[in-house]
Amino acid sequence: MTWSRRRVLKVGGALIGASAAGSLAGTARGQNSRHRVAAPKRIALVNLHTGERLDIEFFRDGAYVPDALSAIELLLRDFRTGERHVIDPSLMDYLVDVAHTVGADPKFTVISGYRSPQTNAHLREQSRGVAQHSLHMEGRAIDVRMTGVDCASLAAHAEDLKRGGVGYYHASDFVHLDTGTFRTWRG
Repeated sequence: MTWSRRRVLKVGGALIGASAAGSLAGTARGQNSRHRVAAPKRIALVNLHTGERLDIEFFRDGAYVPDALSAIELLLRDFRTGERHVIDPSLMDYLVDVAHTVGADPKFTVISGYRSPQTNAHLREQSRGVAQHSLHMEGRAIDVRMTGVDCASLAAHAEDLKRGGVGYYHASDFVHLDTGTFRTWRG
């Protein structure tokens, strides 16, 4: 087969066209994935001490919902002092992810959310299981249980995520989760 100038240009043009089409398709796929909005996230919480309930969508259209985070902050306040503190939104993400790995809806009974430094010091005097610099005081920790889910199973599934702290308290029947470095313990 002889390659004429016309044939070389024709084949070269086809190759360039195919390459450009592939490149554009890849760019379009990349743009679609970059502009894809994350799914909304919902959580249900019941405060064991106050009886307050909340079932709320806290993440929508790729962003946290400020009013929802404020409602979560109110429910997770230190019930002993009434003091409120900003709650780390990624703590709610962590709870939702743990619930999904267990195969349950993210519905939690809250034993402890935010703790004021005074409450933390008081609890520390009563129990050696309370950390002096607890992430509860930063709004980055929560103690929970789920109806219908064994706390040992909940803790094991949280450990599988390898994210944040996971403490399993068998005698008190709750799981501590926090957004600190990954570590585990039994209380």
